[in-house]
Amino acid sequence: MSEKNILAYFKSPEEAESAAKKLQVLRVDDMSINRFSRYPGTGMYGAVKPFAGDMVSLSAAIYGTSLSGDSSAILAAADPSASGMSDGGQGGPTGRDILLTIVVEEDSFDKAMRIVEDAGGMV
Repeated sequence: MSEKNILAYFKSPEEAESAAKKLQVLRVDDMSINRFSRYPGTGMYGAVKPFAGDMVSLSAAIYGTSLSGDSSAILAAADPSASGMSDGGQGGPTGRDILLTIVVEEDSFDKAMRIVEDAGGMV
C-alpha cells in the first residue's frame, strides 16, 4: 500500500497536538510537530547568549541565534528589526508557525485531511 504526506500549518502547538491525537486512530506511519521561524538557528537565546563573552554576530546579539552559513547571518543582520531604530517587525512570524507533518496510508488520506482541517489546520 502506498503512503501520502500532509504538511499542515497551525497557529498554536495545542491546535496541532489536538489534531495529532485525533489522527492516532488512523493508520499513521509517521507524524511530527515542529515550530519554524524566519531564520534558521536555535531561537531566542537557545544556544548563544548575547554579551556573555565574545559577540559572534549582530544576529546573535539581537535574535539569540546561532546561524549556520553566511547568507543566513547576513539576512538576519539586514532585517529592519535588528536596528535599534526600527518601529516594528520585532515579533518574528505570526500566524501559522507550527508545522504538523503526517505520513498516512493512502486509504486514510481523506479522513486525515478532514481531521486536520476541522482542527484549524491549513494544508
